[in-house]
Amino acid sequence: MFPAVAESRVLKALGLVFGDIGTSPIYTIGIILLALVPNEDNIFGIISLIFWSLFLIITVQYVWIAMHVGTKGEGGTIVLKEVLTDLLKNSPLVPYISLLAIVGVCLFMGDGVITPAISILSAVEGIRLVPGLEETSGTVLLLIAATIAICLFALQRKGTDSISWAFGPVMAVWFFSLSLTGLISLASAPHILLALSPHYALGFLLENGITSLIVLSAIVLCITGGEALYADMGHLGREPIVKGWYFVFPALMLSYLGQGAFVLEHGPSGTVLFSMVSSIIGPLYIPFLLLSICATIIASQAMISGMFSIVYQAMTTRIIPKMKIDYTSSALRSQIYIDTVNWLLLMAVLLVMAAFQSSEHLGAAYGLAVTGNMLISAFMLLLIFVIKRNFLKTGILCALLGINLTFFIACLTKLPHGAYWSFLLALIPFIIIMIFIQGQQKLRSLFRPIPFEEFIDKYHQLYRESCKISGAALYFTSDIRSVSPYIGQIFFQNNIIYKQNILVSVRIKGYPFGVTSDYQEGLAEGLSAFIVEAGYMEIVDIEHLLRERGIFEKTIFYGIENIISDRMVWNLFGLMKKASPPFVQFYSLPPEKIHGVVTRFVL
Repeated sequence: MFPAVAESRVLKALGLVFGDIGTSPIYTIGIILLALVPNEDNIFGIISLIFWSLFLIITVQYVWIAMHVGTKGEGGTIVLKEVLTDLLKNSPLVPYISLLAIVGVCLFMGDGVITPAISILSAVEGIRLVPGLEETSGTVLLLIAATIAICLFALQRKGTDSISWAFGPVMAVWFFSLSLTGLISLASAPHILLALSPHYALGFLLENGITSLIVLSAIVLCITGGEALYADMGHLGREPIVKGWYFVFPALMLSYLGQGAFVLEHGPSGTVLFSMVSSIIGPLYIPFLLLSICATIIASQAMISGMFSIVYQAMTTRIIPKMKIDYTSSALRSQIYIDTVNWLLLMAVLLVMAAFQSSEHLGAAYGLAVTGNMLISAFMLLLIFVIKRNFLKTGILCALLGINLTFFIACLTKLPHGAYWSFLLALIPFIIIMIFIQGQQKLRSLFRPIPFEEFIDKYHQLYRESCKISGAALYFTSDIRSVSPYIGQIFFQNNIIYKQNILVSVRIKGYPFGVTSDYQEGLAEGLSAFIVEAGYMEIVDIEHLLRERGIFEKTIFYGIENIISDRMVWNLFGLMKKASPPFVQFYSLPPEKIHGVVTRFVL
């Protein structure tokens, strides 16, 4: 790869991948110090814990180990599940691994609500250090943060293609500013560098007993964004993220070390980063504050885009109902907008802001979903390398699993302070997913597809004896070998048949990327099949694939399931089916050609 292209991708990674973890220095130290006396031993202990948490969890677990798992540079919980189930083949463990992956995805979604709330709130609170604005009320700050969030979510419909080019440079300036201000502050107490020794971290944990669990629950804030960093690998590839981390990790540590030195010299005061920067650069504090707000907006944007991607993966792997998708970039079809997700996410973010009021209160509740997701990833990685008999990585992952478990247990101490919000937020998508999966299984048990041989026999007779409509018609079916019953209803009950009849099957595969199509002509007179196989992260343009094969359809048929039941759970499933757009609309086919055929199911 040419150096200029490589540098461009690294710069893009700074804007798209490192926003969440890159804005953690705004609030992490201040929240940790709420539970500690800021003496030298404690400051050395927490800086050491931050360094080794970033090194072990982000560098070792994600950058070194997880990012080498997968075949095409993809990442995320769903990818780990696909790799693991492929290794396990038909093992009875596969359903449990799938359930574990679903829990991980739901926890990621819960985290996706709290991240924008705490990021934007923490940056806006820096207004109180502007001369003359020291007495700004919490209500005013909350309104400003809510306004920023509303504007950010309102812009999603138009897409970020026109401004995303600025994300990387802004974050590069942000990380440079963190490095520079941290380095200047570090000069006032250079002995803080000794805190990089692991014995300070171990000594702190041993000396503080149960209190250390409370501190660890706040230390977690420095590694939030690690799972998102791994999940976004599919968009950029491994190399730019790894190279970006070589720049981001030192920048983060210089900031944390500088904040530690500042607290040793001046004691804690509100948001430590802002207090430190204000004392260093004076009048230039306002530009830094504006930069921090831009950085938190970019971090929130990355999480919103990540949520769209995760929901899209869940739709293509058929674990949640289909939703209407808009494509916001003419150049990149991976840039998508999902209206329902956008506005539900905004409402949840505003609700969390209103419930917690400040970043300090949010910090006291944040981290449980993050550590739960990281724990699941560590466990799945461990199983992968046990099966592969890689004893070195198995041993390392056993240690990492223990560390992740310790962080998760530590975050359970936050339950009385609102950490249960993480579980409540994750529970909503979990319930939707479980109802949808169970409903789909129930439908399959009642579904009576027509065996291909039986279908062909009836089709031959119908095609010979019936008047045919000119043009071509498409009929969507999940499997060519077992024809959907609605197609039999069209042909054999209603006697509707075209001169060209094309069975279309779209199969979502276990790998993330790649689209192939196969046009099989001559199945019978006037009957063909068009089969599309696509990775679960692909945005499939079926109309384009059809045109490449010279297919210009006149009509498109698809099946609609109408659910009737006297049980609430199945009625909820029926509502999901009604609320979700038709399958064919999911693939942006011409709406004027589409005709739905209803099949009634009694559950």
